[in-house]
Amino acid sequence: MDTQNPNVPAHAHTRVAGKKHPNRRHPHVGLVHDNTRHTTRFTVIGNHLAQHPELSLLAIGLSVHIQSLPAGSRIDIKSLAARFPEGTTRIAAGLRELEAHGYLRRTHERVPDGRIITRTTSCNQPGHSGADTPRPAPRRRTRQPGGKPLPALPRPACPAPALLQRATDLLAGLRRDDPRLLLSGCDTAHLAPGVAAWLERDVTPAAVRHALTTDLPPEPLHRPAALLAHRLTAQLPPPPPFGAPQAPPPPTRHPLQTCDGCDRAFRAPAPGHCRDCRSSRTELLEAA
Repeated sequence: MDTQNPNVPAHAHTRVAGKKHPNRRHPHVGLVHDNTRHTTRFTVIGNHLAQHPELSLLAIGLSVHIQSLPAGSRIDIKSLAARFPEGTTRIAAGLRELEAHGYLRRTHERVPDGRIITRTTSCNQPGHSGADTPRPAPRRRTRQPGGKPLPALPRPACPAPALLQRATDLLAGLRRDDPRLLLSGCDTAHLAPGVAAWLERDVTPAAVRHALTTDLPPEPLHRPAALLAHRLTAQLPPPPPFGAPQAPPPPTRHPLQTCDGCDRAFRAPAPGHCRDCRSSRTELLEAA
C-alpha cells in the first residue's frame, strides 16, 4: 500500500475557470453606454444619419444642429460660420453634402414684395415628407467593373424632363471634345442630374463643357465618369444672384407747343395742331 506509482503526478492540475481564462476577452472592453432618458429639450436623430457611410463628420454634425433648431431659424452659411469655428468654405461643402443626400432642400420663392428668397427645408428622413408621400425607390449607384461606385452628385431642385435631356445631350457630346470622355449609358444617367444642377443655376452649356473638359490629365483616363463626377461636385457654382425688380421708366414729358390753328398751348414732340384742331380737320376732310 505504501508503494508509489511513478506515472501518477504528485498533485492534480487545477482546471482554470472559464471566466478567469487569460485568453478570454474582458466583457466590458469597448463602448459602454451610460444613458438617461430625456424628457425635455431633445431631438430624435435616425441612425441612417448618425452612422451614414458617405457623409463627412462635419455634414453629420451640421444636420444634427439644423434638425435641433426651431422653425424660422437662420441657417445660411454666414450665420453658421458665426456660430461654429469652421469657416464658410467647410460649412458650404457640408451643406452641399446634405443637399446631395436629401437631408437638405433649397428652393427659390418669390415673396409678395417681388423679392426672390431661398427657402431651406431640413429633412430628418430623406424620401419621406409630412404629407406621407410614397418613398421613391432607392437610387442604385453606378459601379464600374472592379472599381468603387461613383459618388453622389448634386441634383436640380426642379428635375424637369427637358432639363435632364439637355444634360444628357451635353454629356453624350463630350467625346467630340476628347475621345477619352466616351461614357456608357449608365454613367450618363448617373451624371445627368449633376449637369442639370449646373444648368439650373444659369450656367451655359458651353461653360459646363469647358469646366468638364479643360486641363484634363495627359495620361489615359481609366474612369472618366469618376473624374467628371468629382468636377461636377467640387466646382458646383453658387445659385445666381437675384436682383430687386426694376421700377418702370418714368413717362415721357413732351415740351409745350403752340397750336398752328387756335394758338392753344399743348404738349407734343414737335409743333403742329392740337387734338381738337386735328379732329376738326379730319371731320372737314371726311365731309368733303
